[in-house]
Amino acid sequence: MGSSYAGGCACGAIRYEISADPVMSVQCQCRDCQRATGSGHLSAMAFPAAAVALTGTPKFHTSRGDSGNTVDRGFCPDCGSPVIWKFSRNPGMVAIVAGSLDDPSRFVPQVVFFASRGHAWDLLDPKLPKFETLP
Repeated sequence: MGSSYAGGCACGAIRYEISADPVMSVQCQCRDCQRATGSGHLSAMAFPAAAVALTGTPKFHTSRGDSGNTVDRGFCPDCGSPVIWKFSRNPGMVAIVAGSLDDPSRFVPQVVFFASRGHAWDLLDPKLPKFETLP
């Protein structure tokens, strides 16, 4: 295991500490991620849920993906910052939004999901492996 990760929302009402290395670092260009971030994609790191210690209470918005599985997108009810996401498809994992890290430079993308829904103006690293949908 490497060093721990920490972060939280913009106002500090939600904080987390993570005692594991990320399982995966992704950029997702699906429309739900675009809407949730207000950008062309989501940048996130997946961690084992048991390794994440969360303080504060995020509000969750649930949406259903193309597969029929749900995603619970957690954000601060005070400042609105997206922080943590949970997945019915894999309840043992959570995703931490890369911009919520105390040191966002630690995010290193490995793969792009839903590249078929990306926009020409959202320029991601062309060397990254890209999947048209969720692999």
